[in-house]
Amino acid sequence: MRSEITGRQREILTVIVEQYIATGEPVSSGAVARSAELAGGASSSATIRNEMAELADAGLLEQPHTSAGRVPSARAFRMYVEQLSGDHARRLPGPSAAEVQSRIDTSLAGVAGAEALLERTSHVLAVLSSGVGVAMSAAPTLDMLEHVHFSRLAERRVLAVVVARSGMVRDRVLALDRDLTMLELETASNFLNEHFRGWSVDRVRAELARRVESERSAYQQMMEAAQQLWTRAVAQTTVIEQTVFVDGVANLLGLPEDRARLREMLTALETKERLIELLNAYIDAKQESVRVVFDLEEQAPEMAGLVLIAAPARVAGENVGSVGVIGPKRMNYPSNMNAVAYVAQMLERALVRSS
Repeated sequence: MRSEITGRQREILTVIVEQYIATGEPVSSGAVARSAELAGGASSSATIRNEMAELADAGLLEQPHTSAGRVPSARAFRMYVEQLSGDHARRLPGPSAAEVQSRIDTSLAGVAGAEALLERTSHVLAVLSSGVGVAMSAAPTLDMLEHVHFSRLAERRVLAVVVARSGMVRDRVLALDRDLTMLELETASNFLNEHFRGWSVDRVRAELARRVESERSAYQQMMEAAQQLWTRAVAQTTVIEQTVFVDGVANLLGLPEDRARLREMLTALETKERLIELLNAYIDAKQESVRVVFDLEEQAPEMAGLVLIAAPARVAGENVGSVGVIGPKRMNYPSNMNAVAYVAQMLERALVRSS
């Protein structure tokens, strides 16, 4: 299988991919030869046919059944996305980049608060892409500790209130392994406030573990109580409670999939925990551009045949979640990539205004 193709073959492949996206039908050499988008002048059908045969040998085109036309392989779609530029956006039918951005602006106008914005985002992405719009909040984290307070509610049940330097307040009812008296709870909160105000969550956790390990006295019992309370009140909250909004699952009902496969696919998209796993697996909060993922089946076999276009959303440099589109390989990549990128940018502006 050849690994390199010529510039002319790359141009032919782009035309084939875009014609296949637009029509859903195998693309013939004659259709490519007639394309006004083919750079470098017209070519005969016979010449195009020879080039397409070489592209097939390179693993970039496939021939379904006995059709005279060819369809792009998964590798061809990847290559197409990698070399996308602004010029390609004009080849596929659909709204312009300016129109997409205007619709996003209108949809997000007047919406306040992170969760409301993420929910609206999933809807507008579903409408624009005719696919599934997904918006997920980041796993909640605490910044530097300002104050912690524990109140006894019942036997082995405690209310923990943790205040961060940023002003964020989190309260949580804790189920403890052993009962703690009010004096023990007060002693633990005083200890944490006195020794760890201004410390990060991870640093407090590490220091408590170190001190518990090193102490071999009555003081250790208090240390163990403080460690248990802190772990239950704060450390576990850094990996739970992510919120994911999904809109447009019904848009996939027209996919040419068998009923069993389609049912598995729709079930996976409606299972929010599965989507959280999927986005966390593929979307890096530190990435600065839109990512297009073709191999979703490696993480979720039931999503074979679908593509994820997603990006992290930030506010003041901090990750607040991920936004994206899930749809079939036959989607308008330039338009959807533009929409996802612009939504991620707009979330920062909208959240800054609403804060």
